[in-house]
Amino acid sequence: MPEIAEVETVRKTLKKQILHKKIKEVKVLYEKMLESNPIDFKKDLINDEFIDIKRKGKWLIFELQNHYLLSHLRMEGKYFLKEHDEPIEKHEHIIITFQDNTDLRYHDTRKFGRMNLINKEDLETVEAIKKQGLEPGDEDLTSTYLLSKLKNKNLPIKTILLDQTIISGLGNIYANEVLFASHINPLKKGKDITKKEAEDIIISAKNIIKRAIELGGTTIKSYTSSLGVTGKFQQELMVHKRENEECKICHTLIKNEKVNGRSTYYCPHCQK
Repeated sequence: MPEIAEVETVRKTLKKQILHKKIKEVKVLYEKMLESNPIDFKKDLINDEFIDIKRKGKWLIFELQNHYLLSHLRMEGKYFLKEHDEPIEKHEHIIITFQDNTDLRYHDTRKFGRMNLINKEDLETVEAIKKQGLEPGDEDLTSTYLLSKLKNKNLPIKTILLDQTIISGLGNIYANEVLFASHINPLKKGKDITKKEAEDIIISAKNIIKRAIELGGTTIKSYTSSLGVTGKFQQELMVHKRENEECKICHTLIKNEKVNGRSTYYCPHCQK
């Protein structure tokens, strides 16, 4: 699943490739993917152009002259740039054709991704954007902020770190890695996290996400490369997807347990 580092990589890559190219045609092959009216979606995109691409958490925000196109990749979403005459593949659901006869194609095997075209003045009123928490790189993400969100929470800290209203952009991969780097057991209750542990979580999140972005994200089975970009952070994973392999620190075997339905990898010695 693409998380903050992968979405940021897609954003940076697309900015180099599609800005200021006039849109001449839009095909919507799976209308349920849109939160906008399909007719209005196509009408408002044609003859416009992308002038910037922003990001909020895991949301891509494509800026046009009068609108924002919001795009969430969910589990399997990917963007591809192709020549217009290339055959349309089975899972290419939204196709934006530019005047130079290249396509921006949205590919989503599981059809979980979502798009919404909104007026610019409505951006901050969209619930999905408005409710996003602070990102790992935000200066306001402090131990005081995090502890205020953890207060009285009986949920495991792993589950809490996946809550996008608290820290925006962390998904299963980076939550596992952040907890390992912080020496915190993923099953520890949020209310029991100490100030020192909260500080460790924030420092680890900042460092890990910064490094993952530098390396183009993590390319694993659930998120393969698109746009010609292959991430390299998987080479630095300490626990994620390493079940029954030796911990790189203490050589204890890595465990994998389900925490609220999510695969959670950790070292039982380093994360007692």
